[in-house]
Parts: sequence; structure tokens; C-alpha cells
Amino acid sequence: MSNTSDFYLTQAEKCAADAAASDLSQVRDRNLRAEQAWRTMAERLIQTEATRARQAAAAAARADANRVEADAG
Repeated sequence: MSNTSDFYLTQAEKCAADAAASDLSQVRDRNLRAEQAWRTMAERLIQTEATRARQAAAAAARADANRVEADAG
């Protein structure tokens, strides 16, 4: 998990705490919406990072297979 996704999750936790501490329903609702937005951004970034890692691993595997094939030929 990158610093950016950690930051997003930290912000989400802060918004959740602010929502729980609020006596005003509009402020609470705003903080809950913000929490959800931060969590969505974190989830998307985590998924993107995982996809990139899988693609990099697949590319490395293909390069190794090509190298072995070239060495054998």
C-alpha cells in the first residue's frame, strides 16, 4: 500500500471520527460522505496498484520465457 492510499485511509478515519463527534446532522452527513469518498479513492488506488503489480509480474515472466527460449535456440 502506498503512502497515498495510506493518506486516503487516514483521511477517511478522520472524517468518521469527526462525524461521530458531531452534534449537527448536516455536519455529520457531510463527514460521512467525505469518509466514503476517501475510502473509494483508497480502494481504487489499491486496486490500480495491484493490477500494475500483476502486469509487471506477467511482463517479467514473459521476458524470462523469451530469454530461455532464445538461449535454447
